Amino acid sequence: MKWVTREKAKVERIAVPWLIKRFIDPDAEFLFVPKEKVLEVAEKENAIPFDSPGAELYHKEGKCTFEVILEKYNIKDPALEYMAKIIHGADIKEDINIVPEAAGLRAIAHGFHYYEDDDYKKMELEFPMYDALYEYCKRKVAGEKV
Repeated sequence: MKWVTREKAKVERIAVPWLIKRFIDPDAEFLFVPKEKVLEVAEKENAIPFDSPGAELYHKEGKCTFEVILEKYNIKDPALEYMAKIIHGADIKEDINIVPEAAGLRAIAHGFHYYEDDDYKKMELEFPMYDALYEYCKRKVAGEKV
C-alpha cells in the first residue's frame, strides 16, 4: 500500500512510517509531497494520507498521529503506548515534558532534520533509532532498570 504525508519530515513523519512498516504494512511505500498536495496525491495514487491537515490519520482530540494510528489499527502494546508518549512530547512542543525521554528524542530527530533534506534518507538513518527506542520502551514497561 502507498502512504503519503508532508515533505521535510521531522519527528512524527519519520516515527509513523517506522510504526507502519514494523506493525501495520511491512511492504508500505511512502510518498513525501508538499503540504498542499497531500490529499490530491493520496487520491491520485490511491494512497493513505497521514500527519497532514484533512487526513483521517492526523492529530485529534489532543493526540498526535502516532497515537491516532495505534487506536485506528487497534494496536495494543504497552511498549508502543509508552513510545507514543515520547513521540507525542517530542512532536508537540507544548507537551515536551510529558515524559522525560521526549526532549531527548526531539533533539535527536531535529538533528537528523538539519543533517539531511532527503526524507527517504532520514527514514533509512532514523529507523534503527526507533528500533532501539522500542527496545528501550519494552524494557521500561516491563519494569527493568533502564
